[in-house]
Amino acid sequence: MLPPELPPLPALTCAEGEFIDRYLEVIDLLGRINPARSNDTYSALRAAQALAGRSAALRDALALMHERGERQLHTTTLARALRVLDGERRAGRITVPPATAS
Repeated sequence: MLPPELPPLPALTCAEGEFIDRYLEVIDLLGRINPARSNDTYSALRAAQALAGRSAALRDALALMHERGERQLHTTTLARALRVLDGERRAGRITVPPATAS
């Protein structure tokens, strides 16, 4: 049985798509670094090392949007794209998990 089909991504400019992709990469790396969720120092270290490059790529994506005259972020559309790309779950990894009852 096939999994349910995801809703289509909203129409994005190439620069918006690049922005969303780079943002999610940074979020994924921060989730791997999160001391409340990481299991070992090596994977957190590798993610931290990669973070600088991915952050620069995110900055470049935003700079490109600005240079092209895309001065406003269309938050509703971008939020829909993030939901389709599992952004809520991915961003949840950067938070501190709830305390467990002892």
